[in-house]
Amino acid sequence: QVQLVESGGGSVQTGGSLRLSCSASGSTFSSYAMGWFRQAPGKERDCVAAISWSCIRTYVADSVKGRFTISRVNAKNTMYLQMISLKTEDTAVYYCAAARARGENLATMEREYDYWGQGTQVTVSS
Repeated sequence: QVQLVESGGGSVQTGGSLRLSCSASGSTFSSYAMGWFRQAPGKERDCVAAISWSCIRTYVADSVKGRFTISRVNAKNTMYLQMISLKTEDTAVYYCAAARARGENLATMEREYDYWGQGTQVTVSS
């Protein structure tokens, strides 16, 4: 079992940047595929980025491609989401998630994930 804690959210103006962190504890972090999801009010929770355990494979949603970068440092049990050129439509609660036993495969569907953090709010205003 793994516990996940997000940090780094906040309020920024359009065009600003934030870096979210997801700290993991309780299990072998490097054995999990990881992902970032977000949920805006009244909308479903969607995957914005995902990364395999070794970082060989990554996924970034089209809506954030070129602006968001996912990374992880297994030695620090931490995953990151670097966000630049933020837009008002990026406003949401951002969640990190861990998926067991994926090998080198990514997980991009909510149902593929086994553990979730509590979420961190990102608000982008014009």
